[in-house]
Order: sequence, then C-alpha cells, then structure tokens
Amino acid sequence: MPPVHLVVPGKLDQSTGGYIYMATMVAELRARGTDVVVHELPGVFPLADQVAKAAAAATLAAIPVDTVVVIDGLALPAFADLIDRCAARLRCVAVVHHKLARETGLAPAARQHLEVLESRLLRQMRGVIATGPHTAIDVAAMGVPRERVIVVQPGTARGVAPRRRGAGRRRLIAVATLTPRKGQLLLIGALAGLRRLAWRLDCIGSCQRDRAYAARVRAAVVRHRLSARVRLVGEVPPGRLSWHYRRADLFVLPSYHEGYGMAFAEAIAYGLPVIGTTAGAIPRTVPRGAGVLVRPGDANSLRRALSSLLATPHRRLRLARAARAAARQLPGWHDQARRFAEALARLSRE
Repeated sequence: MPPVHLVVPGKLDQSTGGYIYMATMVAELRARGTDVVVHELPGVFPLADQVAKAAAAATLAAIPVDTVVVIDGLALPAFADLIDRCAARLRCVAVVHHKLARETGLAPAARQHLEVLESRLLRQMRGVIATGPHTAIDVAAMGVPRERVIVVQPGTARGVAPRRRGAGRRRLIAVATLTPRKGQLLLIGALAGLRRLAWRLDCIGSCQRDRAYAARVRAAVVRHRLSARVRLVGEVPPGRLSWHYRRADLFVLPSYHEGYGMAFAEAIAYGLPVIGTTAGAIPRTVPRGAGVLVRPGDANSLRRALSSLLATPHRRLRLARAARAAARQLPGWHDQARRFAEALARLSRE
C-alpha cells in the first residue's frame, strides 16, 4: 500500500480498546511494509474544543494531496469545519468503534449534536471501517451506503487459562476505563448486597479520563464499606493485565453499550466465565454458554447473576469450559490486520 496517515485523538499508546485496536493495526501494517504516519491530536474529544480543531486544521494542511488518511471516529468531530476540504484533497476513511451518541452520561443537547454531526461527517468519507457488526448497522443507519462500510473486528491474543484455586475469596475482574458507559457504579451497588459471599474485585482501567465518574465510584466503595474488597487498580501494562486475567475466577462488566467489547473477548481467550449485559454487541461477542448476560442497568439481575456464579463452582466451571472452546474461534490480530489493509485499500480507491 502507499503511505497511510492515521489521525487519533491524543496519544496512541493509551490502554483502551479503541486505542489498542488502532495501535495494533499500525504495528501490523508497518510489519507488512506499509509506511504509517501517526498524527496525535491534542484537545478535548468527542465534543472537540478549539485546541482540537486547530490541531486538525494544521494536520490536514501538512498531509500531501491524494494521500490515504484514516481518521479515528473519536477524532472526527475536530474536522467538522474542514470536512469538505478533507474530502476534496484526500482519500479519507473513518474507523468507528461505536456510535458517539451512544456514550452514556451525555447531556441531551450534546447527544443530539453528536448524532447530527457524526452522521454528516461519516457520509463525507470514502468509506468506514466498523470494528463490529453492531457498529456497522449504526453507521448504515446514519446514511452511509452499506457497500461503503466494512467490518474488521479486533483480533484477540491467545490467553493462558487461569489457575484454579480451592477455597477462599473468588477474584472478580472488570477491565474498562472508569466511565458511565462501562457501569462500574452499578457493579459496586450490586456487590454491596453480597457481603455474605467471599469475593474481591479488581477494577482495571484508567481513573483519569472521567475523573468525576471515578470519584463517584470511589465514594460508592467507601459508602458501601467495601474498601477492603474493591481495588481501583488504574491502567496496567499488557503483561500485568495478563497476570490479572490468569488469577481471576470471573470477569464482570455491566456495560450500557459496546460496539464490540474487546475486554469480553480477552476474558474468553483466558477461559474466564463472563457476566455482562445484553447491550450493543456483547451478545455477539460472548458466545452462548460462556457467560451470563443481564439487562443493562438492572442491578437486581446483576446481583442475582453474581450470587449464583460465586456460590456455585460447578456453574463457573461449565462456563469456563465453554469460554475455552469459544476462544479457539476468535480471530488473531495478524489475520485482522490483513483484513484491515484490504478494507482500507478497497475503500480508499472508491
């Protein structure tokens, strides 16, 4: 492929699903001989501030005419006033992880603004790479012709099955940035009613992206007197995250929406039983028999699912076996990078 310019909001080396997806694709494309230039935009996203918009304008001006440009969907609003120039000068393709307006906790006016803006911007792209079928449906509903939307799901590294322990506290793991969409506050409330059971929870993910929400989660831990059982670990490097997966008994994340759910796939790759929700793409990502899915926002159902799996080892074992079987069907990053390159070549030509 000719050189590719990638535009992302902030640093590429951040430990969230979307950034890991983009960083891995960059590494794989470079390994295949493609020259990839990464542009990391400063500023606030997705409700782009003036810093973000100025950085987008400077980036656009520096890219040679007729170059293939991949814009992460979270960065796209920074190009709101530039999109006509971008579409005329460059071969622009967007990567959409999930519809921006589906973020939990947005004010109604902000949600409406993103709904209209994202639809307009995506229709100006040569095409869209969606990271899951559910997201592809959302993109098509925003007016992008279906033939200009290609699904390239994340890859999943093969995990090592966790070691099984005897009696003692069950280790729960929730891997996600602390944001309202991921539902950690709901999880703390559900666990507060299960004091009689032996468990501990590690919430692994950044506490800095939404500091107000992280403060609410910390306050809930204190209010429910769970400080001895719940740890907000923060971001960890990949090797340390693998360590946490291998020592866990159960993965739980009550998300309100997922465009794909990389953490769910990772948990399955490690042979962990999963508790999630029926929101977004989670039912596609978590195979039947490998987990228990409840309605998003339903604290009582979440508490019952947790109670059942914590109290019945044979149920956890059955789900873990199904997860290990499903893990063999998960695509690897190398194959998905090849599909990404093929999708990018096709869409940028059209």
